[in-house]
Amino acid sequence: MKDIFVQISELENRAGALYADLGLLKQQMVALLEENQRLTTENHQLRLVLKQNEQSVNSNNQTNDSTENDKLNTEQSSDELAVEIGEGHDNLTKLYHEGFHICNVYYGHLRTEGDCLLCFSFLNK
Repeated sequence: MKDIFVQISELENRAGALYADLGLLKQQMVALLEENQRLTTENHQLRLVLKQNEQSVNSNNQTNDSTENDKLNTEQSSDELAVEIGEGHDNLTKLYHEGFHICNVYYGHLRTEGDCLLCFSFLNK
């Protein structure tokens, strides 16, 4: 009788360890699925941005061909430099509104949890 009780107790301990291992595997699977979803969403967003950039480059190439020669012949004034700096800020603002971080900590990563205070402070500088 005592041997049966010991065997059942050992079997119960092994079943408990197996259940704990199964729980850890389940947690790892959930983490992988969440990361896969995040990467799929980020990939989709990047493809949209790439498509928009390709379209704007194609349209800009047509207009820039005629104006490039004019720009090479004239010097940029301080007003033109300010416009270029403003364009950079506008590009970062556009990236932020497309769902990407522009702060130095998470730059280029997809924003999955709403607004980022670091990005906001950078935009307000």
